[in-house]
Amino acid sequence: MTVADEELVTAFLDMVENHKMVVENSGLLSVAALRHIDCKDKKVVCVLSGGNMDVITMSSVVQHGLILRNRIFTVSVLLPDKPGELSRVSGVIASEGGNVIRLEHNQFVSINRTAAVELRITLEAFGTEHKEKILAALEKEGYRPNVVQTEI
Repeated sequence: MTVADEELVTAFLDMVENHKMVVENSGLLSVAALRHIDCKDKKVVCVLSGGNMDVITMSSVVQHGLILRNRIFTVSVLLPDKPGELSRVSGVIASEGGNVIRLEHNQFVSINRTAAVELRITLEAFGTEHKEKILAALEKEGYRPNVVQTEI
């Protein structure tokens, strides 16, 4: 049986969030593999081992897991370069309960700055459904949100 890296990341995040345990990826193989086998009406035990993971690696795995679960995502919108536009966009996000992590304002996407500047917003959401609500609210307000690959 083969277990994909994304499945290990998901298993790691599940262990940290739901069980408050840090288990290194090699110790999580059995947990991740459970999703591939039929365990109904069976008693199954996974041996969890190792906490041999440095803080930087742990942080990276957690961030990657949050991205996979649509709890962190980046969206790009084009908007006019005039006062109040950033406030309008952030107001839409706030009204839907989104939390802004990072903003990138790029005035060099067009020769005519007043026509369009790019705003990339990295957000926290509660999952896929919440992410879709935020995107729908941005569209409703006339923005054309484009989800871009989140960089860690």
